[in-house]
Amino acid sequence: MVYIKEAHPSDGWAMPRNEQQGISIKDPKTYDARVKVAEKACSALKIKLPCLVDGMDDAVNHAYSGWPDRLYIVDKDGKIAVKGGQGPGGFMPSVEEARAWLGKP
Repeated sequence: MVYIKEAHPSDGWAMPRNEQQGISIKDPKTYDARVKVAEKACSALKIKLPCLVDGMDDAVNHAYSGWPDRLYIVDKDGKIAVKGGQGPGGFMPSVEEARAWLGKP
């Protein structure tokens, strides 16, 4: 998982649902602050994948069109095997596509 820029910071494009749920995250202004937000998010969401953090230049976000979220499955050779659409609506690849790549019926 790569944590990219905050999609809905409280000091930017805040979402009413976040406010209702008590989620208030300011847009990190430094890499260290972004790392802390990513650590907190991964812990709160109980994410077990390794979590990397995009740099303040947002290079990963720009390269993979990751904002606000996107799912890629990368094969053992480091090549993109499945590319989901941009989230939130197109976040997941089709079940058939993911199962075929994983070799599951």
